[in-house]
Amino acid sequence: MSARILVVDDTPVNVRLLEAKLTAEYFDVLTASDGPTALEIAESEVPDVILLDVMMPGMDGFEVCRRLRENPALGHIPVVMVTALTDVSDRVRGLEAGADDFLSKPVNDIALFARVRSLVRLKTLMDELRARQAAAGLSVDDRIQMGTKEDLNEAHILVVDGQPQHGQRLCGQLREEGYEVTLSQSLQDAQQQCSVAPFFDLILVGIEVAGEDGLRFCSQLRSHEETRHIPILLVLDDMDLPRLAKGLDLGVTDYLFKPIDNNELLARVRTQVRRRHYHNRLRSMLDQGMSMAYTDSLTGVYNRRYMDSYLTRKLPEIRETGKPLALLIFDIDRFKEVNDTHGHAVGDMILCEVCRRVEENVRDFDLLSRYGGEEFVLVMPDTTAEQALNIAERLRERIGSFAVDINEQVGALTVSVSIGVSVTSDPTAKPETLLEEADHALYEAKRGGRDRVVMSEAVAG
Repeated sequence: MSARILVVDDTPVNVRLLEAKLTAEYFDVLTASDGPTALEIAESEVPDVILLDVMMPGMDGFEVCRRLRENPALGHIPVVMVTALTDVSDRVRGLEAGADDFLSKPVNDIALFARVRSLVRLKTLMDELRARQAAAGLSVDDRIQMGTKEDLNEAHILVVDGQPQHGQRLCGQLREEGYEVTLSQSLQDAQQQCSVAPFFDLILVGIEVAGEDGLRFCSQLRSHEETRHIPILLVLDDMDLPRLAKGLDLGVTDYLFKPIDNNELLARVRTQVRRRHYHNRLRSMLDQGMSMAYTDSLTGVYNRRYMDSYLTRKLPEIRETGKPLALLIFDIDRFKEVNDTHGHAVGDMILCEVCRRVEENVRDFDLLSRYGGEEFVLVMPDTTAEQALNIAERLRERIGSFAVDINEQVGALTVSVSIGVSVTSDPTAKPETLLEEADHALYEAKRGGRDRVVMSEAVAG
């Protein structure tokens, strides 16, 4: 897994040692000997993971980490603090500053590589979501925010522990912080909990649960789409260190050694909940952005931008399928009179109702889009000219035969549509040509008296 790692340490021998180890594993390594330089390199190079020494003169690792988290362009980068400090209070301080993990000096190679690869996977996922947002013209603050206590309290945590007293104690500590907690005392029950309600923000699981392998459970979580991105906090003993690397490779997000310190537990939980909320925020904004970018806000059907892209992709497929593609352009007759007489609110109701009737009478894979104003385009793959005419006539009838109930003041209104049809079996056909042919047929339908269907001369001839 290729990635760019920034190593920050004021001791040259430590830098060279980490650089050599990471380079041997085919990572691209950047180095800095102090905090300010590290921030400059992070800003210009945007590494995938930062390995950060804690004890540095001037600006220590805690301050560097805080500044990274406060920077909207860098706040999402995973940070691992590398330190000789062993007190739990120091780990908690680092986690509260925004660090994702601690590695103790001298660094264990297996733990180092497993942790770096795990964080690179996390960063890759986030980068993909951010790239999609950028493609949709969206932006997001990339800082992993500390969040208010109320925000964190909304998290739902699953604790999987086969020792009743230990599990209850963990749950009690988390509930005191306001988290909603569910306890499972077997992996079978935990699997059932996840299948029924895969909405957990974090899962705490022992490496052994009632004699069963907790890592197998972690693997199963990562193999299902519904639970693939839920953070996993693994609880283990010191003697389980060799299995930790395997857990990180399987997708475990973070870990805690027994005996568990309450402050470290809460700090690590907060870190994972913040990242979970950040991931959900990216997903939500992307979904909303995609909806805004490709659908019409009034009617809910696709917009012209998406339809153009869809046609560009769909027409070349005719070469493989050999099946024709039909395109209908339809226009609500005398729609301006509706707006002028009853107002735009009534006009909007008519537009929405027309779209509803069309969608009820076409196939799931047919694509309806608003082309502009009261004009719409329906793209129908695998549709012959004869079929397209029959569908167009059915739509014209369904729209024009039933009045639309508006309100007591206006009553019911009946509208009609004129439809132009174009069909092609040519994989080299241009979207604009197909649209022009259908648009010309629509013009003929309007000129012929409206409320009718006309096939393009290019097809009819």
